[in-house]
Amino acid sequence: MKRLEDSLTLQLLRARESSMTFFRPVLQKAGFTEQQWRVLRVLNDHEELEAKQLAHLCCILSPSLTRIITRFEEDGFLIRKKSPTDQRISLLSLTPMANKVVKEFRPEVDAAYQRIIEKLGEDKLKELSRLLSDIIDLES
Repeated sequence: MKRLEDSLTLQLLRARESSMTFFRPVLQKAGFTEQQWRVLRVLNDHEELEAKQLAHLCCILSPSLTRIITRFEEDGFLIRKKSPTDQRISLLSLTPMANKVVKEFRPEVDAAYQRIIEKLGEDKLKELSRLLSDIIDLES
């Protein structure tokens, strides 16, 4: 059995926690949780998605996404409409106000990414991204 500190899953969790220290101050300033920000970013990039697609792209379980969707609708950040081809499916998109918020905080998020690149180096970050993609592809 591997030593605990050599466990891949623990190393991945620690790496996530370490990398999130760069982003949490920005998210706190913006007033969003990590999951909420992922929803905003993904919908900002994709314009309109089904809830199931959004949950997959954001790595968020459906019950958590449902709470975020409800909150964002109440806050005026999200529009939910029925699919024209299947009335059982809801299509989700951001309101102009939500897009404005993403645009406002995206430079700070990008600056946090840049600080990671400066500390780790662009080549190492690209290699890490490639290796993580390889691990993700093991699922399929």
